[in-house]
Amino acid sequence: MMKTILLTSLFTFSLIISFAQNKRLDSLKHELAISRPDTNRVLVLVQLINWYKFSAPDSAFFYGHQALGLARQIRFPKGEAQALNFFGVTYDALGNSSKALELGFKSVQVADKNNLIYEKANALRQLGSLYFQSQNYSRALLYLHQALRLLDSYPGSGGRALVLNNLANTYLSMNKLDSAENYSNLMSGLVQQYKINWAKSENLRTIGKILYKKGKTRLALDFFRQSLVYSSNYSLTVNYSFRAQTSYEIAKIYQQTNRLDSAIVYAQKSLDDGQRGKSYSSIVAASSFLAGLYETKDAQKTIGYNKITIAAQDSLNNFGKTNAFKSISEFDEKERQYEIETVQIAYKNSIRQYALLAGLGIFLLIAFILYSNNKKKQKANKLLHQQKEEINVALSQLKSTQSQLIQSEKMASLGELTAGIAHEIQNPLNFVNNFSEVSAEMMDEMKKEFVAGNKEEGVALISDIKQNLEKILHHGQRADAIVKGMLQHSRNSSATKELTDINKLADEYLRLAYHGLRAKDNSFKAILKTEFDESIGKINIIPQEIGRVILNLITNAFYAVNEKKEQQSHVYEPTISVSTKNIEGKVLISV
Repeated sequence: MMKTILLTSLFTFSLIISFAQNKRLDSLKHELAISRPDTNRVLVLVQLINWYKFSAPDSAFFYGHQALGLARQIRFPKGEAQALNFFGVTYDALGNSSKALELGFKSVQVADKNNLIYEKANALRQLGSLYFQSQNYSRALLYLHQALRLLDSYPGSGGRALVLNNLANTYLSMNKLDSAENYSNLMSGLVQQYKINWAKSENLRTIGKILYKKGKTRLALDFFRQSLVYSSNYSLTVNYSFRAQTSYEIAKIYQQTNRLDSAIVYAQKSLDDGQRGKSYSSIVAASSFLAGLYETKDAQKTIGYNKITIAAQDSLNNFGKTNAFKSISEFDEKERQYEIETVQIAYKNSIRQYALLAGLGIFLLIAFILYSNNKKKQKANKLLHQQKEEINVALSQLKSTQSQLIQSEKMASLGELTAGIAHEIQNPLNFVNNFSEVSAEMMDEMKKEFVAGNKEEGVALISDIKQNLEKILHHGQRADAIVKGMLQHSRNSSATKELTDINKLADEYLRLAYHGLRAKDNSFKAILKTEFDESIGKINIIPQEIGRVILNLITNAFYAVNEKKEQQSHVYEPTISVSTKNIEGKVLISV
């Protein structure tokens, strides 16, 4: 009963994974269909090579030709390096390890030439894996450690996790369990710190293999089972191959511990995953293992599994001769053609260099001739120098004239503001006159009160007179400030910065411009709005220069709204708003 439940659960889980993978593949093909011939298309094609590299090498070569050709056409070395690397993996799947190594070294060369650290590290990791498969562990460690050093710049990358896992497995195969455990622990920390969930299953399986070699069988089984659970995080077809290998490891442990029913369950799971992923080596291993288990129990099943073994072995032997033979021939021919073209381009470049050297020689000859004529040109240079001095004098005079024009413009704008200035000064003067008259009358009353002996009333009147005098002083100072501001506007700028209240400056010019325009046309009316940021305080500026800018802006604004008012007299209400704002240590003045 438990066996049936387990098989059903595993079958359901496989269907879920298969559905997710098909959805991802459809997404990649859709993205390819709508992409332009640019770097993004190259990267999509590279992902499709990666997808098919184990399950369908002919498709991997089909997309690989496009990726490599386009990457070279648009000069995208990153895509070229990745395509070459995955081509190498595909050749390795076909059993052609020498070609896989050749392409791996080409990928390293392209990445190194263009300073592509991550791509170089991935290519070196693949070279390490190839040497590991051929049991050349010293060469494998050499390239894997180089890859790990390059990936110091990418501490949380999936590539670094794979290199650590490869190092752990290499040391495990060399029976150096302490080193294997060390790199496995480093990978565990990396996976946990950076949440690299897809690498968790690889890490768990490696730990399981180390524990099994240490004789901790039960604990090893726990890690193998966890590895199967986490393998669902994969989105690539290679997941089936990985799961097939993990299930096979578990089946062997159960066989050795004489738990044959469980061994059969996991061997069947290994076979199913191997068939789904078209991993013929996994199919051969699992089916021959099952045939051995059933040899004394069920002759019919033994025969059936032996047939599966033979068929898979034939497919494995013919894999490189059928599925991708044409694609391999095309790839080899295109690479040969590309190398010929590269040599031709190099030859043309050398011709260009020679032509450049010849041109340089001619240039030097011309330079010599020009040098010989240098004395004749010295007189011309002297004349040019004199002309330059004359131009400088003229420029100086022009600058002086320009300064005078600016001053004239300032005086003209001051003249336009005369009515506004008069209106602004008239207000404080009215207050001064009014309070002066009132104070004079109150002095007479105070005198009468003191004569009459009403001391308290006289003292009260003194207090009122004092308040009037303070108001007279305040409005007199206001008139003084207006006059000083206009004098400052009219005088030549000394280009000396002063601490100035920009809000007050903008407000004064707004009101002066308005009253100046009203003096010319008393029928004109406008709404004046101000919104000043009090957090600005005083700022270090040349007040005459900034004042002239603000005045010009406000004057232009008044003319604009006045013209619009004349065109739309019944519906338009002229409004001028001036605002200041403190923006990260800078002042924005808006009219």
